[in-house]
Amino acid sequence: MTDAIGLQALEQALSALTTRVSSLRETRSAYPADPRSTLDAALAELDTARELLETSLRELRKAPKRSGERESGSQRELKLLRQVFRTFPVPVVVLDASGVVRRISAETSQMLGSPAGYLIGRSFPLFVDVSRRAAFRSHLTAVQQGGQTATFQTRLAHQGRAHTVQLALTRLTMPGEPQEMTAVVILPLEAQVAGAPRGPVDRSDASLVMAAARRQELLSAMTRLLLDEESLRQPVTVTRAARLLAAESADWVIADVVRDGVPRRACVLGPGDKPVTDLIRLIEGMTPLTAPAVAHVLTGGSGVVHEMLEDETLLGEVPGGPPLLRVMGAASALIVPIQGDGGALGALTLLRLRDREPFSLADLGLMEEIGVHLGLALRARRSFQTRSQAADALRTSVVPRSLPDIPGFEAAAIYHAGSSLVGAEFYDVFPVRDGWGFALGGAAGKGEEAASVSAMVRNGLRVLSVWESDPGEALRKLNHALTVQHSGMFVMAVAGFIRARRIKLASAGHHPAAILQSDGSVRFTAGGGVPLGIAAEAEMFSEELTLSSGQTLVFYSDGLVASQNEQGEPYGENRLADVLARCVAQSPATVVKAVEEDRHAFSGGRVWDEIVILALRAV
Repeated sequence: MTDAIGLQALEQALSALTTRVSSLRETRSAYPADPRSTLDAALAELDTARELLETSLRELRKAPKRSGERESGSQRELKLLRQVFRTFPVPVVVLDASGVVRRISAETSQMLGSPAGYLIGRSFPLFVDVSRRAAFRSHLTAVQQGGQTATFQTRLAHQGRAHTVQLALTRLTMPGEPQEMTAVVILPLEAQVAGAPRGPVDRSDASLVMAAARRQELLSAMTRLLLDEESLRQPVTVTRAARLLAAESADWVIADVVRDGVPRRACVLGPGDKPVTDLIRLIEGMTPLTAPAVAHVLTGGSGVVHEMLEDETLLGEVPGGPPLLRVMGAASALIVPIQGDGGALGALTLLRLRDREPFSLADLGLMEEIGVHLGLALRARRSFQTRSQAADALRTSVVPRSLPDIPGFEAAAIYHAGSSLVGAEFYDVFPVRDGWGFALGGAAGKGEEAASVSAMVRNGLRVLSVWESDPGEALRKLNHALTVQHSGMFVMAVAGFIRARRIKLASAGHHPAAILQSDGSVRFTAGGGVPLGIAAEAEMFSEELTLSSGQTLVFYSDGLVASQNEQGEPYGENRLADVLARCVAQSPATVVKAVEEDRHAFSGGRVWDEIVILALRAV
């Protein structure tokens, strides 16, 4: 068909072509086992379609419209041809010299699953299977330079659709265009749809609302994950966040964090249904700054989205090999910073493969918000770790790591932290002149200030015991120091000095100690006195004991006897005495464990205040 053609003849030829193409489709469906004859006929129809387009273009060039002239017949023909192109019965795409889509038919939009407005301006080779993309570019260049028609079989993928197609490429000269174009006629041979309906992507209000709801659900799930206590206590924040994103939003997730001013790769997650273990290890060993897009986000502080990847070098190249994105099979990318106060704390890179809907600006906004939340979580974790280390240091200052051996005695103790991160209870066993000393107590209150006051009392007793032979006198001097400082804190404490089997006790507002006799009876010391730090003239209660072999002296904190059950009843000293009576002739370690287990059963495992139990048994 090389002669001039009128509108009526064009309409007839187009109608006939439509009928024949429809028949070929029916034949392919009816006889799927014999595609060869159908394919040959379809290729012939592609040549016919190409000739129709070329002839129509020659007609358009003959009578260009002059300025101010009424619409001529050729202009009406131009409108008709545009309408013909839009309704052409086979998928047709017009590309410019660089392979960018300039025109697209409705059939093509339906096949690829996106509206023409989205597809125009995209690089067509990005739809071509990665393994055939370079070959397609070579065919495209040959057609543009040589003018000969070329056919090419490959796969096109977009929006969850994958099509095995035969492409026919031919050079075109378009009216009003300064450069020659290339028409690509697409013959689908086989289609695979993965969870996506046929036709353009649904952009209805309901679809948009559902998409927004899914993004909100992902943000809520991320927030819950980042606020979980494990994320604060363990260095798993970034890894757990990456796993959630890999499960909900991306095929590949790469997380990079900045440590000591240097970006380091923290986590790489790939598609779970593909053998990518070796590739994951390769990516884990790569330096983040070798990826230009990641380096840009880390320095610029703002995220980027590439709905369709036109530059395959955004994440760098495999050492000595092709671009990394090509090896990963990525078709869409999104990179956001993990935001910190003084700059990026890291970056999240999300990739989707060709069979998924590409990332959008809405996805970018969501991931940037997640990057902010993740940055806050990392800063909170660092603050938590700093406070935890400080708490450990304070706890070490009030609780010994181990108890020394006391000649003639066995000793054991337990300590349970209460609801406060930093405890205020203390206990200690230490050498004194001609013997050994011990102490137990706690400042009223919680937190760092109470812990520091308890540490001062504990360490003060150690220092004063070098000069003082009476624990009561040591407590009086500590009371004077507390009242002079006007700290507003008071401390309940008990201290004792052991020389042979004689024990001097001094109590400043502390609970009385329990004495487990060798016959199973239990009695309590006097206890009492006024807590340290309340009045300058402290009232201490002193007492002397001589323990016989087999007797056990048990000291305990208020947190033990004040523990409550579900009915609000306190544990109390009577229950403590009952438990101790069952521990006759038992070692101090067994005694404190028995008390601990009984209290745990009584209170259902709940611990509000710190619990300290110290047992000394004469041997």
